[in-house]
Amino acid sequence: MESWWAARMGGGRWSRADQRRLAGDAALWLVTAAPIGYAGVTPPHSGRDTMLTVCALLVLTAAVGVSRRWPVAALVMAVLGSLLNGNFLFAIPVFSYLAGRRSATATPAAVAFVALAAGGTVLNLGLLGAGAATWFLLASVLLFAGVFPWLVGRYRRQQHELIEAGRWHAEALVREERGAAERIRLRERARIAQEMHDSLGHDLSLIALRAAALEVAADLDQRHRAAAGELRASVATATERLHEIIGLLREEGGASSTRPAEESVAELVDGAREAGMAVRLAATPDAAELPARVRHAAHRVVREALTNAARYAPGAAVDVRLARAGDRIEVAVVNAPPPAGPLPGPPSHGSGLLALAERVRLAGGSLDAGPRPDGGFVVRAGLPVTGPVAVDSTGPADEPARVDPGRAARPAAGGDRTGRAEPPERPAEAERRLRDARRRVRRSLLAALGAPVGLALVLSLVYYPVATAGTVLDQATFDAMRVGTVRAELTGLPRRQLDRPAGAGTAGCEYYTDGNFPLAQPTWRLCFADGRLVSKERINQ
Repeated sequence: MESWWAARMGGGRWSRADQRRLAGDAALWLVTAAPIGYAGVTPPHSGRDTMLTVCALLVLTAAVGVSRRWPVAALVMAVLGSLLNGNFLFAIPVFSYLAGRRSATATPAAVAFVALAAGGTVLNLGLLGAGAATWFLLASVLLFAGVFPWLVGRYRRQQHELIEAGRWHAEALVREERGAAERIRLRERARIAQEMHDSLGHDLSLIALRAAALEVAADLDQRHRAAAGELRASVATATERLHEIIGLLREEGGASSTRPAEESVAELVDGAREAGMAVRLAATPDAAELPARVRHAAHRVVREALTNAARYAPGAAVDVRLARAGDRIEVAVVNAPPPAGPLPGPPSHGSGLLALAERVRLAGGSLDAGPRPDGGFVVRAGLPVTGPVAVDSTGPADEPARVDPGRAARPAAGGDRTGRAEPPERPAEAERRLRDARRRVRRSLLAALGAPVGLALVLSLVYYPVATAGTVLDQATFDAMRVGTVRAELTGLPRRQLDRPAGAGTAGCEYYTDGNFPLAQPTWRLCFADGRLVSKERINQ
């Protein structure tokens, strides 16, 4: 318990949020307690009145204390407090508004209003025997002092949620734009890395191959052979550094570049042969007539395989075969084991073959690469001659959006308040949240404007028949009545009369209505003396 209080009060001191809440609750108590307290201190005083005032203030204090956590309960306490002190009427709209503003759902308040209306009806009409006019007055108070402020508070809450949804929508769009820019940047980095690997890596491997050939040349003196070895080692080191740079530039799992090669497979093989590689090309005649995308993919496979052979199997014979079988082209690059073993240098990371496999996959084919039983290596690819178009360098269209890693996820508005982060919303989800918030605001506004009018109309339709039953005296019957007529001889006289209006001091008078809607106020006054009509008059125009 002590640790809870320490956390709650920031290590023994009230936090700013707690101070603001305490100040707000104090202001709420002062505003709502002022009418109750003023009536209690105004003379004349009595012990009973003082006790009722104290009890009313205690009920008000309890209502303020629970108004944040249970706002509907605070509203019910304020309504019930009106049984102790009529000045609770000033507090009911305040707590009703707060209930609408602070409640997440409308169901608890709706149940509370129905229960209060039903309980008030039973209490006033059944137990206390109050008239229909008193019931109508109290029901109107509940409607306009309770329901209407609650609807206004509900509308304000929905409006706040709309603002929050709009802010989230804007943030989602910003995140989407940042994600798109980040994807473009990373794809460009991957494209640059791939181009460096394809061009510089291949050229450096050929340079290393030439240096290795010089290093083992028989007619070269020892000094030049040592220089050639140093050149080969330097090229190998440069190749490794290039590989590290490419690793930094590449996007993990990113798509390979689809930039077309500028030379044919035959030209590529000729260049490697001129560099000193023992490479042979065997291609069927129909293998030259290939679509551009297949030709580019085949060129890529051969180039990567020759680069690896020059780097890891210097001096080994390499066979390049291209053969077309139906609607597929088979590309195979096989190198024998190196005669003197592999040159010393950094080990293979396999990233080139991974990128090559991705390129082949994008072209709709498959790649198989691995060592042979005799110690050589084989790279084999099967490419469809007629198939899907290779994906552009911008990456697959269905690539999932990336969230800005530097931006922390935020809890949704009105959601988890425990501090646990939720994944940021996508623009589509934020757009749906915004539409739902707008729809709720429109509904709340219509309810705030239309519900009180509708409920007042229903209330009047319920009250009017009860109040006017047997009390309506029409204009013609009133005009036909003659002063001095015995009451028993008056025709058309209603079977019951209305309650005497407040302030009417004339005894022996009866009051009737002409049926005015919706309040059915007294319209006619008939006064009798000794059983005879002595006066008649209209008292409500």
